[in-house]
Amino acid sequence: MKHFRYLSMLTIGLVLMGSKSEPKKQNLNVLFIIADDLNCDIGAYGNPTIKTPNIDRLARNGVLFGNAHIQYPWCGPSRASFMTGLYPDQTKVKQLRINIREAIPEVVTIGQKYREERYHSVRIGKIFHYHNPGHIGTSGNDDNYTWDQTVNPYGRDKLEEYKINTLKPQRYGGTLSWLSAEGTDDEQTDGIGANETIEFLDKFAKSRENFFLAFGLYRPHTPYVAPKKYYDMYDSNNMEIPEISDRYLMTIPEPAARSVRPPSKIEQHDLDKDLAKTIKKAYYATTSFVDAQVGRVLDKLEETGLDKNTIVVFTSDHGYHLGEHGHWMKRTLFDNGTRIPLIVSGPGINKNEKIMDAPIEMIDIYPTLMDLTGKKTPSFVSGKSFASLLKDSSKKVRKSALTELIIGSKDEMVQGYSIKTDRYRLTQWGENGIDGYELYDHKFDKSELNNLANVEDYRALKDSLKKVIRDRIADARKIPDGISQQNIPKETGEPKPIYSQPKSKF
Repeated sequence: MKHFRYLSMLTIGLVLMGSKSEPKKQNLNVLFIIADDLNCDIGAYGNPTIKTPNIDRLARNGVLFGNAHIQYPWCGPSRASFMTGLYPDQTKVKQLRINIREAIPEVVTIGQKYREERYHSVRIGKIFHYHNPGHIGTSGNDDNYTWDQTVNPYGRDKLEEYKINTLKPQRYGGTLSWLSAEGTDDEQTDGIGANETIEFLDKFAKSRENFFLAFGLYRPHTPYVAPKKYYDMYDSNNMEIPEISDRYLMTIPEPAARSVRPPSKIEQHDLDKDLAKTIKKAYYATTSFVDAQVGRVLDKLEETGLDKNTIVVFTSDHGYHLGEHGHWMKRTLFDNGTRIPLIVSGPGINKNEKIMDAPIEMIDIYPTLMDLTGKKTPSFVSGKSFASLLKDSSKKVRKSALTELIIGSKDEMVQGYSIKTDRYRLTQWGENGIDGYELYDHKFDKSELNNLANVEDYRALKDSLKKVIRDRIADARKIPDGISQQNIPKETGEPKPIYSQPKSKF
């Protein structure tokens, strides 16, 4: 009996020793990088002119999505949507200067969820809405519940606004404007933001804390400000500007025509061709500047070894027109306005893979990150995880991506919805399409210039997609599980500057 008890104790001891020797599974970190107003004019997306070596490198190390779309093609509503995993009809945020807690006070944002999971949640730069460049250096319409720490960089681009070329005097954020700047990357707001992100990566490498680190760049949003060396990369004569006849506007519903010819932006219609080329060069130069800052952060991630344990997401808050449909900037339901770059890399994720057809929505990022880091997605989230696609590109999680937009003032508002499938786009204007439809076949018309909504050969397809979009709209309007308060918020006043670290060094 004594011999038996001795063997039993020895066995238990060996089991316990074995369990202690097993390495503890590490939680994965998240580095979330988002540019402002960046479209898919990127090398990895097939643009032969643009120079984006660092974003291209990230794509080679991960999975690139070619059919990813936002839920509202405007900064404030889009950011409120993807940070909560909810559609704009659920957040009620459809203006710019909105504090998310005024709309849905009970919501748990991505960063807030990670705080609950004992991650260190940090924001550097623009994640929720800021008027750009007006609110640089402030906390804008940020959400205090989302972060443990925040940094509001403030650079030379903000201090030297008086030097900026603009189509409307002293107007920059909503007007085409540009500057080939003096000085270095480190003197620009996004350069300072990159430096701060790098410092946090160094700290986390030493502390071994788990982190959700969000780096929000302010560019290439207007004004297109970048150091001169990035402007020197491009020749304006090589910039191609689409030529669109105004007769084309008669082939689309009136709200769609207003979206690409907004009365408030009349100075940006019918641009002189040389001026248009100058402006497009400025956008490309600023995109290359953004790429350089992203590269510096990715270099530090690798240098610290944190890349072995960190999910990286790179994206933008909406698409952007550079003369397509005769339009500049955003706020349309065309592919140029809704489609975004989306690249995901990290441990266990396929490398150098492009998934070009599978529709993805920006709100899908929230549940995907939860799956990748082993956390439970809150029940209110409307997004669908695409984590399975990161390991098996043959899988699909959606048949369409939904985007909405309101056109016009209070007296003449028209609400539009658009779905993008693997091949088609159907856009509905007004309730049940009372103000018209658009239908585009991307197999033959990726530029979406040939509206097929009234073509007999496409009638059956249109009817089937009309049912799909009705169902999609109904789902997007459902009250989220566990969210009892949904308020229609009013825009806030101008935010006051916060003079916390880091102050401008100029």
